[in-house]
Amino acid sequence: MSANVPPVDRVAAAQRSIAARQARAAVKARISAGELPPVRALRDAPGSSYERMRVTEFLTSIPGVGPRRAEDILDEVGVSPRKRLGGLGVRQAESLARYLARGITRAERAQNRLFVLAGPTAVGKGTVAAYIHNQEPDIMISISATTRLPRIGEVDGANYYFVDDATFDSMIADGEFLEWATVHNAFRYGTPRKPVEEALAAGRRVLLEIDLQGARMVKSKMPNAYRVFLMPPSWDELVRRLIGRGTESEEEQARRLETAKVELASVSEFDAIVLNDDVGRAAREVVGLMSC
Repeated sequence: MSANVPPVDRVAAAQRSIAARQARAAVKARISAGELPPVRALRDAPGSSYERMRVTEFLTSIPGVGPRRAEDILDEVGVSPRKRLGGLGVRQAESLARYLARGITRAERAQNRLFVLAGPTAVGKGTVAAYIHNQEPDIMISISATTRLPRIGEVDGANYYFVDDATFDSMIADGEFLEWATVHNAFRYGTPRKPVEEALAAGRRVLLEIDLQGARMVKSKMPNAYRVFLMPPSWDELVRRLIGRGTESEEEQARRLETAKVELASVSEFDAIVLNDDVGRAAREVVGLMSC
């Protein structure tokens, strides 16, 4: 080693790296909990312990902002997603601060009261939606039509509208669906349009509990719909839940798990992510995102 090159203190470097990560995590936790206003965090970033935080990481710590929403925000204000908070130019920082000051998580969601809850098979979408239905009767939970047979305990008109293929075909032909899709290469599911439109016209909040294909179709037809992705605690837990409910054959389970891999890879398309580690907690977080 050259005498002119000082030795690298790897321990000190590692300690600085750990301290920086902890600082970023602490700031994100405070923003997420509502203890630190995003605008203030943005203005204090230059020269701070968290100035190396990427702007996308910063935005997704704000309740109600998912990866896709963060991309839209950065595109609108003209900031590269590769930028770090401390590296923003004066005009970029001011533009983003003005955007945040408008109150993005409430004002923009108030423009439309249609919300979508999607996620992989067996993540618990139906269970979370049922919890919300029981605790928040003012929120309309849309009931889907499906061509599959009822599972044990499911009630027609309460869990799903169970229809045959001919009836489903007729509903498609008559334009009765807001969205519909063939799921897991097996049965068809669709959201009846009329009840949703009537509830929205009456000023009610509406939650659609649907699959990935349906969520994409709704977004194409109603761009202001706010989409929430329900995430399992882990892949192993998702597998355990699917196998544990015992409602599908081994062949069907394998098909659903293959579909789940594709569904999990779509998380960046959504406006917010909710972890379903506890049904009540996850449901309350979803309702919080729906509050205006």
